[in-house]
Amino acid sequence: MVDIEKFQAFSLRACQKGRGVQRIMAAALAAADPAEAVRRTVKCDGNILKVGGHSYALDEVGRVFVLAVGKAAAAMAGALILLLDNKFVDGILVTKYMPSNPIGTLKIIQSGHPVPDERSLYAGGQVADLLSEMTEDDLVFCLFSGGSSALMTLPVEGVEMADLQALTASLLVCGASIAEINTLRRHLDRLKGGGLARLASQAHVVSLILSDVVGDPLEAIASGPTAPDPTTCADALRIIAFYGLRSTLPAAVVSALERGIETPKPGDDCFGKVQNIIIGSNIRSAQAALTQARREGFHPLLLTTHIQGEASQAGRIFASILRQVAGAGQPAQLPACLIAGGETTVALRSLSAGSGRGGRNQELALGAVNDLAGLTGVMLVTLATDGEDGSTDAAGAIVTGDTLQRAQALGLDIYDHLQRNDSYAFFGALDDLLKPGPTGTNVNDLVFLFAF
Repeated sequence: MVDIEKFQAFSLRACQKGRGVQRIMAAALAAADPAEAVRRTVKCDGNILKVGGHSYALDEVGRVFVLAVGKAAAAMAGALILLLDNKFVDGILVTKYMPSNPIGTLKIIQSGHPVPDERSLYAGGQVADLLSEMTEDDLVFCLFSGGSSALMTLPVEGVEMADLQALTASLLVCGASIAEINTLRRHLDRLKGGGLARLASQAHVVSLILSDVVGDPLEAIASGPTAPDPTTCADALRIIAFYGLRSTLPAAVVSALERGIETPKPGDDCFGKVQNIIIGSNIRSAQAALTQARREGFHPLLLTTHIQGEASQAGRIFASILRQVAGAGQPAQLPACLIAGGETTVALRSLSAGSGRGGRNQELALGAVNDLAGLTGVMLVTLATDGEDGSTDAAGAIVTGDTLQRAQALGLDIYDHLQRNDSYAFFGALDDLLKPGPTGTNVNDLVFLFAF
């Protein structure tokens, strides 16, 4: 179980059931533990390595390589190398935070996130070099988790790193979904959209994937390095047009998409020796939280794991659901714990102000404040499972029926904070930010609705 002391906030300390709420959040994170997810999926029985529904006879395999990319790369790689024992030969680990200790003989690269940088480019080049050594007898384990798309990049011909940075920054600001962002990334990068599978097509490839995308589509998680890409360059151009970005993006980006050099599609020969397995997801964490909520005496209910859309508007919707529960005991009787998962987006309202800080989870919470004002015995909690929300050190925030009154007593204007997308300062002043620190995993976001 994750240390519940990592979840501290005024409203949790003031609530009689606050410790139970902490345990529910901790259970959700424990279910997304990357090392345990690997151990749950990969088994070694003598000379037979069993992965999902496949078996590999180790005496028939040549070399075994490990390529781990993402926020959970260190934990996933460490667990796998222990299982592989002396069959492991070499590999690369690309992550946002340097692990405190070496992991086998892996070459460790600290890279850029959420906007790719020169380190991301270096990582992509190193990965491509490693894949060029593969033979038909080799086995490559690819371990992908949240952040992989930005941490490893190898632009297509004619596109520079600065072009990808400008594209990523524009997409993050305009409110594009992660699926839309990754559609563009797949068509501008030689490792994404099945590109890695194409480069490693001689070897056997096993991808163990910790999903940070709503609905767990293989092509979207980490931009699908080892998965067929069902989208096209035309789809990518339509996304640019929808958000009105064509005139502001680097010409090289638009030109590359208009050239129409496509990613490998379903049925391509390069996927003939590829096995993709999702080993952790938002639904698994939500279900673990439901189980813990039941232990804590709540009537638990899963609403959805497909939250998308504008964060502050989602906050209003969740507030209306919580009002219904508190007032009528529907759709769950009191005491109730309703859980939802997914990933919202934030379209910045005030680009010129530049003073607001926050992330989608904090923004969702801020959107619920007015609609929960005055209610007793209610709490809305938002949590980014990676421990980081936007560019802040908070993972989310807490709202109760007292939040608005407490904010007004401190002279905080909620409309001003909403207008400036300044949720971090709002909840920081109330001591209602959640700051568990980086969790080493990522399976999207969770929203908890409590009615006591």
